[in-house]
Amino acid sequence: MSLKTFLQSKSGATAIEYGLIAALVALLITASLILLGSSFSTPMETISDTLTSRSQSSGN
Repeated sequence: MSLKTFLQSKSGATAIEYGLIAALVALLITASLILLGSSFSTPMETISDTLTSRSQSSGN
């Protein structure tokens, strides 16, 4: 199947639409993490510290 035929078919259009949606979602996630990254740092460190201390106290 040629590129022109693929782009003109419904499956080609659907694949392109899904690709655009996936790219938009990835862009939104990336932007959110950049904007809120410092806000997530403290809770993630707290969770990490808690899990580490619990794993060490259980004898592992």
